[in-house]
Amino acid sequence: MKRTVFLVLSIVAISSIACSPMPEKKGSPHTSSPSSYVAEEGFVDAHRVLIYYKALGKGQPLVVLHGGPGASHDYLLPYFLPLIRRNRVIFIDERGSGRSQQLENPSAYTVENMAEDVEAVRQGLDLGKINLLGHSYGGVLAQAYALKYPDNLTHLILCSTFSSTKKMNEVFKKLKETMAPELRTRIEKIEKVGLFGHGKEYQKNRYIPEYMKAAWGEGYFPYLYQNRPDPNFDPERNGMMAWDLYREMWGSNGEFIIDGNMTSVEYTDRLSSIKVPTLITVGDHDQCDPALSQEMHKKIAGSSLVILPKSGHMTFVDQPSLFISAVDEFLHPVQ
Repeated sequence: MKRTVFLVLSIVAISSIACSPMPEKKGSPHTSSPSSYVAEEGFVDAHRVLIYYKALGKGQPLVVLHGGPGASHDYLLPYFLPLIRRNRVIFIDERGSGRSQQLENPSAYTVENMAEDVEAVRQGLDLGKINLLGHSYGGVLAQAYALKYPDNLTHLILCSTFSSTKKMNEVFKKLKETMAPELRTRIEKIEKVGLFGHGKEYQKNRYIPEYMKAAWGEGYFPYLYQNRPDPNFDPERNGMMAWDLYREMWGSNGEFIIDGNMTSVEYTDRLSSIKVPTLITVGDHDQCDPALSQEMHKKIAGSSLVILPKSGHMTFVDQPSLFISAVDEFLHPVQ
């Protein structure tokens, strides 16, 4: 059944000059015109939930799923822009996230429902078979989609992600054990008294700033960035997310254990059913330990694994050229 699509805007253009940074004389044999890429954004009505999308570029559709859960596509878009030269890249904000509709009942925030939303976007935009890329939690969602709708995929790209919540929780446990004792004690002290309901009224439904700084700013940071740390990274700004969704899916007991409804994510033993060409990328210092990607690589026959050097979880920030090349060459191999 066709989905309702609400087109909002299609007038933004992005230009690039392929060769020389200086204008050449008219009539020169080396003159090249700038390329223009129109941005289209709108909403797909997916089972009475409005899902925001932004599409850029030309070529085969590449649907991109963001992490969090509860973030938005915004942190990916500037780094993924080179992909629009040879692909129609469709970023979406998952239900309850970013510009998509927030729901009154948080129990509707599940991986399974979000996979149906991806399918609704595919149908609503009449994309046909798609290439699908997911980063972090988005990679979990991409696996859920691939397991349910394998015939709708051309390529699958899993970036810095995991296929088992149990295994991911083991990684978090080890990560915590390797922290400096002072930092671990500080984090566990805050977790013990509870992470929500404290501070001023406007702070009670999110982590307190002290925990954001300790968990994200100190505990996670070495696993987020290595080669090119984002100078604008601010652990408190990480709190700009859909907290009701995050607590429903991740849980309410801190950053170092997933005990929300994402405990249902145990896909490892099912990955062998994925037959579509698959690329797996991960940083060598990734928050999602490379061992998790290696296990996924073993399970998905014929898959390719790229471990990016001097990279944390944000591989496309640490090694932008290597990341884009890996994805582009996978989608457009030289014949």
